[in-house]
Amino acid sequence: MNITDVKVVLVNEDRLKAYVTITIDDCFVVRDLKVIEGNDGLFVAMPSKKKKDNTFRDIAHPLNQETRDMLEKAVFDAFKREVEAFKVPG
Repeated sequence: MNITDVKVVLVNEDRLKAYVTITIDDCFVVRDLKVIEGNDGLFVAMPSKKKKDNTFRDIAHPLNQETRDMLEKAVFDAFKREVEAFKVPG
């Protein structure tokens, strides 16, 4: 499995830093991942749905640490490129 595309949309909210869409093997898309500023730094939140009891349940998520690490690296690399491209020279 390869992440073949990562699209990042930066946002200017308190803890939410970006929405992310990934494409896997040029044939499967996962939308609405989020880059969030947590207490210990940035993390990737998987797409989730709010349940009736006001808790959230992931819609899609990695099943093992190797896949999570690969996904996070691809997302963070794309996020950093987008942040750098957004910065105004000065």
